[in-house]
Amino acid sequence: MKILVTGGAGFIGSNLVELLIEKHHEVFVVDNLSTGRQDNLPKGVPIEVMDVRDTRLIDLVAGIGPKVVIHLAAQIDVRKSVADPVTDADINVLGTLMVARASAAAGVSRLLFASSGGAVYGEQEVFPAPEEHRMIPRSPYGISKMASEYYLACLNEEAGSAAPCFLRLANVYGPRQDPFGEAGVVAIFSNNLLSGRRATIFGDGLQTRDFVYVMDVARAFLAAMESEYVGPVNVGTGIETSVSDLYWMMAGFCETDLAPVMAPAKPGEQRRSSVDPSLAMKLWGFKPKTTLESGLKKTIEYFKGVRSR
Repeated sequence: MKILVTGGAGFIGSNLVELLIEKHHEVFVVDNLSTGRQDNLPKGVPIEVMDVRDTRLIDLVAGIGPKVVIHLAAQIDVRKSVADPVTDADINVLGTLMVARASAAAGVSRLLFASSGGAVYGEQEVFPAPEEHRMIPRSPYGISKMASEYYLACLNEEAGSAAPCFLRLANVYGPRQDPFGEAGVVAIFSNNLLSGRRATIFGDGLQTRDFVYVMDVARAFLAAMESEYVGPVNVGTGIETSVSDLYWMMAGFCETDLAPVMAPAKPGEQRRSSVDPSLAMKLWGFKPKTTLESGLKKTIEYFKGVRSR
């Protein structure tokens, strides 16, 4: 099957591209390389260096003629969205609309959108949150993901555009995550602990997240691609882990007792977060295979390898 992946040279995207190639799909990538890297991709995968907001995307998608578009390109940092909500909305909302427009013009039958299970639910009222949980995002990032879901659903219903599925991802971690940005606590902790530097925990460390390994997320996109379900589906474990517990688990794997630096909490980030994964199991027979312990060990080994190059 011919598949186009936006943001395909990034953290989640490149892992997904690897899986799609392994499954013998014909994959094309669009990425502006602002955070992604071309050397993340398997050799020979065609990539167009382009921003998804670029109107040339319409002709590009038409020329490729994919059956499925997987839209991962985004501004992903909650803190940056708080500092600059205009840019966040420009990339995440207008970029998504351009992808939808290009997909419709090319006759794409399936559009998979990487939403955020943590950010769209905001301060949860139910744990773990089911897809029916009301969306009360606390950050511009969460609002941009919520708005994009609404736009894609409306375009499908009113204009008959590509059938959309919104994968509401929990906190994704694993190999190739950026250890130098403000998002991606596992990558940041890995880099600091392996370098012998103290990592920073913002807040009291008791805030919780639902950590899901990147290859499990890639498997979820594959399952969604092969189904016809339209609407939101959570992708996570349903398990809450505090940031403090995460830190000390990772410190143990890195064989250090270096204590973290504690700093004030950042605006826009919710206190607790976990998503109910049962719908994905019901629809697709899908559930994450990787335990947090196993996934963290794999991630730390990856960063050890990066440091030794």
